[in-house]
Amino acid sequence: MADKKKIPTKLLWLDLEMTGLDSAEDVILELAAKITDFDFKTLATYQSRIAHDAEIVEERMGHNRWWDDYPENKNEFLGKLAEGKEPAQVESELIALLEEHFDEEQPAILAGNSIHIDRGFIKHRMPLLDQQLHYRMLDVTSWKTVMEAKYGVVYEKKEHHRALEDVDESMDELKHYLKWFKES
Repeated sequence: MADKKKIPTKLLWLDLEMTGLDSAEDVILELAAKITDFDFKTLATYQSRIAHDAEIVEERMGHNRWWDDYPENKNEFLGKLAEGKEPAQVESELIALLEEHFDEEQPAILAGNSIHIDRGFIKHRMPLLDQQLHYRMLDVTSWKTVMEAKYGVVYEKKEHHRALEDVDESMDELKHYLKWFKES
């Protein structure tokens, strides 16, 4: 008899703040992650700024007009670059966290808004972490597309554009859609 496939019981919610969307050129400024069960109970949290040369960060930010709309975020990231950890240290710490909560039978399923963008940066910038992740992902943006187009259900985002707040926002958005289905 074939082994039954193990149904996931946890998710790895993740958000990255980057200088732009080009994983080959842009850099990760901040990373936040929460491990939750499917009732959205937080089992673990991780957050870190990532250290980079200020000239590189400013140059890359200059290529992305988005930063003009969020000058407070831009100034905060630039002002606190020295507080960040080295990218390899952040990758190592996150892998250690995953090893505590996931295993070969239940690898980490990445979850969040437009999570494929974050996954692209992970593949390019943190390849050891990428190897720890399941190929499946839970993209809340896909839910948004269906909910708005088919059912007219809209979730108003707060647009923090800070990693930990965006993780919470992604979870809240999925909760909003699931609640709608339960009540319908």
